[in-house]
Amino acid sequence: MATKLWANSGDSHFLEPEDLWRTRLPKRLAELVPRSEKDPDGKWETVFVDGQAFRRRLPSIAQEEFYAAANRAPGAGNVELRLKDLDEEGIWSELVFPSLGMWASSFRTPEVLREALRASNDWSVETLMSHSPRLLPTAQVSTLSIEDACAELKRCGELGFKAVFLPVAPHPMQKDYNQDDWEPFWALAEDIGMVISFHIGTEPVDMSNGGAAGIMYRGPGGAVLNYTETTFGGQRAVMKLVASGALDRHPNLKVLVSEGGATWVPFVADRMEEGYRQHSMVVRPKLKRSPKEIIYSQVYASFQHDLSAVAAMTGMGYNNVMWGSDYPHMEGTYGHTQRTLHDLFDNVDQITRDRIMFGTFNELFPEAPLPPAPGTLNPAEATA
Repeated sequence: MATKLWANSGDSHFLEPEDLWRTRLPKRLAELVPRSEKDPDGKWETVFVDGQAFRRRLPSIAQEEFYAAANRAPGAGNVELRLKDLDEEGIWSELVFPSLGMWASSFRTPEVLREALRASNDWSVETLMSHSPRLLPTAQVSTLSIEDACAELKRCGELGFKAVFLPVAPHPMQKDYNQDDWEPFWALAEDIGMVISFHIGTEPVDMSNGGAAGIMYRGPGGAVLNYTETTFGGQRAVMKLVASGALDRHPNLKVLVSEGGATWVPFVADRMEEGYRQHSMVVRPKLKRSPKEIIYSQVYASFQHDLSAVAAMTGMGYNNVMWGSDYPHMEGTYGHTQRTLHDLFDNVDQITRDRIMFGTFNELFPEAPLPPAPGTLNPAEATA
């Protein structure tokens, strides 16, 4: 029987109660959060969000089964069952991203979005953070208003959050991340030690497309094309923070891109290095450090299955590689985490495997408890 391996995870998700915002916001605001009404024939629904409405076809039975499988783990929305799942899978501490927050780009009223995300943060403290130090929820802030984002970031730092979730592109009504408007936010995040956590596949939702997220291609190959396309947003977000000088100005600010793999980092670093050097006459702003130095020291990346991600460290010298389970999503490792960890690390030297399985995570989040020793079967043994 294979030795049980334990690892920390830089990527997971939790399903909040569907009525979280409706029950916690004043009635005048609760009426503006997302809700849907199904047609009598059960084939279409109308979705209402912040004074907007769009129609979309409901999934077929096969599609419903497909999407249900994406959150099939018992602990997807139950914190007690979640820890049991993690113990069984061999996952110790994990960074937890939201689910309701994926609606954020659909809001138009700053007050509604600010209060909805504030409610989500309070719920995360009550339900996740206070339940176990193994669960590290990401704070949520409005990207519709940078002023609101800074105020909530400061509050979340006081509440004990260690990371803030940002979509890979800000709200469509807001300036992009490479603009100076965001400077107060980056400065504040660095000052309070908050990790900027981008999660791939979080581009703003196109309401004209029926609120469908992540659908750019249709027809032959569409599923694979759309899945692959989700990885690029995180790369673009990093490029903006590097090229604009934001990370250069804030050398202690750390950025994590979750679920996007790791081998893109050396490539993007080389590409930006070349552009900065070869086009130096027109490059603005000038950086104190090279793009590659900035990226290798401040940018972290998580992956779940990619064998090539290990090579990013062993063959390309990029040390900020972090494993993540993507629990409970179907792209993740739930149900086969042990097999995945053994496939990835059985033939890897101890320094590399320790770094990727828990060292990188604990560098970003030093307060997180270390995982048990390999072979430990249950958490009680970890403190024995």
